[in-house]
Amino acid sequence: MSWLLPALAGLATGVLSGFGVGGGTLLLIYMTSLAGVPQDQAQGINLLYFLPTAATALFYHRKNGYLKGEAARPAILWGLAGTALAAWGATAMDVELLRKCFGVYLLAVGLHELFCKKAR
Repeated sequence: MSWLLPALAGLATGVLSGFGVGGGTLLLIYMTSLAGVPQDQAQGINLLYFLPTAATALFYHRKNGYLKGEAARPAILWGLAGTALAAWGATAMDVELLRKCFGVYLLAVGLHELFCKKAR
C-alpha cells in the first residue's frame, strides 16, 4: 500500500492542473512534507510534472474555445521574464531559505483566502 499516498497525490494534483488552478503547489507540499524530497528537487520535479499535465489540459481548453491569444500574450511575455528571474534566484538560494520563502507564500495565500472578501 506504499503506492496509495503517491497515487492520491498525483490524482489530486492532476485534477487541479486540469482546472488550471495550480496542482503543482499541492504537489510541492506533498513532496516536501510527506515524501521527504528537498525543496529544490521538488521544485524541479514540479516543473517536469507541469509539462505533460499542462499539455493535456491545454488540449481540452483549446478544444472548448477557452484560449484567447490577445489576453494571453502579455501574461506569457511577462511570465517568461518573471520565470527566468525567479529560476535564477531559486537556484542560487540556500534550500532552507527557499523552503521558508515557499512557506511564507503559502501562509500569505491562505490568509488572503480566509480573510479577504471577494467582490462578485
